[in-house]
Amino acid sequence: MRLCDALQLRRGDIVALVGAGGKTTAMYRLARELSENGWRVVATTTTMIYPPSQEQSQALIVEPDPVLALQRVEDALRAARQITLAAERLEAQGKLRGIDPHLLPALGKLADVVIVEADGARGRSLKAPASHEPVVPAAASVFIPVVGIDAVGHALDDSVAHRAELAASLTGHALGETITTSLIARLLVHPQGAMKGAPSTARVIPLLNKVHDTRSLTAGREIADRMRSDLRIERVLLGAVQSEEPVVECWRRVSAIVLAAGSATRFGGLKQLLPVAGTPMIEHILHTLHASGVFEIIVVLGHAAQRIAPYLPTWCHTAYNRDWTEGMSSSIRTGLQVVSPTAQAALLVLADQPRIHSEHIDRILHAYYGTTRSIVVPFHRGQRGTPVLFDRRRFTDLASLRGDLGGRQLIAQLPHEVLAVELPSADSFLDVDTPTDYEQLLKHSDNTGAHV
Repeated sequence: MRLCDALQLRRGDIVALVGAGGKTTAMYRLARELSENGWRVVATTTTMIYPPSQEQSQALIVEPDPVLALQRVEDALRAARQITLAAERLEAQGKLRGIDPHLLPALGKLADVVIVEADGARGRSLKAPASHEPVVPAAASVFIPVVGIDAVGHALDDSVAHRAELAASLTGHALGETITTSLIARLLVHPQGAMKGAPSTARVIPLLNKVHDTRSLTAGREIADRMRSDLRIERVLLGAVQSEEPVVECWRRVSAIVLAAGSATRFGGLKQLLPVAGTPMIEHILHTLHASGVFEIIVVLGHAAQRIAPYLPTWCHTAYNRDWTEGMSSSIRTGLQVVSPTAQAALLVLADQPRIHSEHIDRILHAYYGTTRSIVVPFHRGQRGTPVLFDRRRFTDLASLRGDLGGRQLIAQLPHEVLAVELPSADSFLDVDTPTDYEQLLKHSDNTGAHV
């Protein structure tokens, strides 16, 4: 996945990169991708950077006078889509001095996107900002803290972390202690750590860089998982900005909508409260979802809502579908109405699939994090199953469905938007539609007589 696709930038955005472990490379990679899309991009800094290579930037403007700088940028963007702007050459350091942050709104009117490197890290993978850092423009609409995942496992010292002593203080660790995923997550969310200087209105999107293999991907996932409940963060990128595909996974919040409003006419009774391993089926499914990486769980009730509600854990959200007799589509609409505005996708879960595994849920989520497609469908040996994930881009389509088809209609209509993810077994697909199905389930479950 490209950086620009994962970030979902908008024309007019001012992007500020802070932290360590690949900011400059990320800046020029993003600038190139956007320019290839036909956007006009200005890369700059509010501190210091090395002069860009010809591959990194189509043109370099060094101009100390703000008025002349804006004129030169406007002229340059007529011939080039990607330029770099600085105020001065610092010959002794071999670097370029950055521009005044107050110039950025005017630059934003000339280019489609302005990308700013807002602090330095002296080539380290980890950083804690000093009192005078970072120099983030107030106009920044996207704030990207960067960290190098290769710091994990190393000692917390100045060879790996810029201002290691400060990083230790902020995270409650000791100098020389091994850098863990927990330490990095704490530094990333700390208001005086990687979050320092983030404008209150900016979209915060951490970038965990240098994810090259299974080990670093696992570490990145652990960090992203620790941050997923922080509502300041819109999404988390895991990747390697020097790679051909710079983003391996883009973690976004996913809401689970459990469809439990039906009357189970085929079964002939209230199957949501059937005992499964000593627990009512609906409660069993909810605890399984809670053990996965979903952001929130919404239970849609309808028929017998008053009987089912007492078995729902307090951490679930409940929505009542007054039109439950109209079929599954009405429950989907009801659930979508209460999905958190910070969620980027909905996972539609049936209330009669008691053998669903949290590991299978996470496999679906990870597949979604790694794609730009808007529908993720689980399969096992050619058999399609549920739950199915729909990106927010499909919410309007879902809300327009009628009857009892669920999302199958969209899957058939939009095959180019469907990503199939193979599950190791079809256990999660087992649903209880008839008493015979339940009898088969009992043969594989340890039921101890929960209330029905």
